[in-house]
Amino acid sequence: MIKKFIIERLSWILFFLLTQALILFVSFIDSSIPLQSLLYIVFLSLLMFIFFLAVRYAKETKFYTSLEEREDNLDLSGIANPDSPFEKIVENSISNQTILLRKIATENQTALEQEKDELLSWIHEVKTPLTAMHLMIDRINDEKLKSHLMYEWLRIHFLLDQQLHQKRIPFIENDLYIERIQLEDVIYTEIKTLQSWCIHKGIGFDIELEEFEVFSDAKWLAYIIRQLLTNAVKYSTSSDIMIRNYQKNGQIVLEIEDFGRGIHSKDLPRIFDKGFTSTTKHQDNASTGMGLYLAQKAAQSLLIKIQVQSELEKGTIFTLILPKQNEFLHIRSM
Repeated sequence: MIKKFIIERLSWILFFLLTQALILFVSFIDSSIPLQSLLYIVFLSLLMFIFFLAVRYAKETKFYTSLEEREDNLDLSGIANPDSPFEKIVENSISNQTILLRKIATENQTALEQEKDELLSWIHEVKTPLTAMHLMIDRINDEKLKSHLMYEWLRIHFLLDQQLHQKRIPFIENDLYIERIQLEDVIYTEIKTLQSWCIHKGIGFDIELEEFEVFSDAKWLAYIIRQLLTNAVKYSTSSDIMIRNYQKNGQIVLEIEDFGRGIHSKDLPRIFDKGFTSTTKHQDNASTGMGLYLAQKAAQSLLIKIQVQSELEKGTIFTLILPKQNEFLHIRSM
């Protein structure tokens, strides 16, 4: 701050030094003026000017130092009280902008909340005709037509489900309920949902479970598994999907392995990024780039680690490492 103050008051300093130099110059060319007395006066003036600068530095930089050190938010309580008229102009300008920004932020937050509520309401309303449509599809005798219609129905169902969870993700901490759940029930429920799609694509499941009970939130864990299974089915054809779990270092590990098209090594660091689809299959319009992003967000809240191994054209293994039971004390305390 000293350097900035000197730069700010450089014109004052130069004016004072030039004035003292002019006095000495006049004394030098005019012999009637005693040079020694003027040197003494200039020296005293210099001391007084340095003292004046020190006092002004302490007074003038207090306000601007508080501005520089404050956090970048809308809280103005950390700003020092202005002393000079110019400081008051700065404070009034910042205060007015802060009030305006708070008003805009409140209006935007209200609009977002209203939009979220309307979207959630719309999703729930759409689920009613979707359920009716599912019952109508079940009555179709033509298996080929029934399979195609069920596939399209599933696409709509999963897109709505994704939108629903996308709006709930920011408030997931308010929705968590950690309990002992049957992992097998969760997995089989999700597989049953995908049944018609799997039959259409000739995909089966090979399930090997060693651990049947886990501590987690049933709804959000099911959502994570649903996203991984959906990806496995979407990018596989006429092959089995392996689902297995085991215990390692006191933690339950769940692996979902498919033998589909796989993921390119350069895409692996980005698959959990919001909106990222693929660089190798960039024209794939069926992908939204949101499924794995939302799954990762939900997993972070459940203290679940998601790891992935993949080889192009050979398959992908997604690994869920569930936390130990005592780690959920952190979630419950949030």
